[in-house]
Amino acid sequence: MPQARVRRGRDGRTGTRLSELVGVSIVNLSVLKNDRARAIRHSILSAICRVLDCEVGDLLVRADA
Repeated sequence: MPQARVRRGRDGRTGTRLSELVGVSIVNLSVLKNDRARAIRHSILSAICRVLDCEVGDLLVRADA
């Protein structure tokens, strides 16, 4: 299963601000950041990428079981 590591914006915005801009709770963003997500909606990945100006592949890391 893919794991996501959410990086902060280069301008140093906080996780709280990122959650506001993306439209997800800080708790859900924390779940993604700390590799505890079991599934990730494409719409959330797209929203994070829109805010961070990145591609979905920049957020995903392959984790072999």
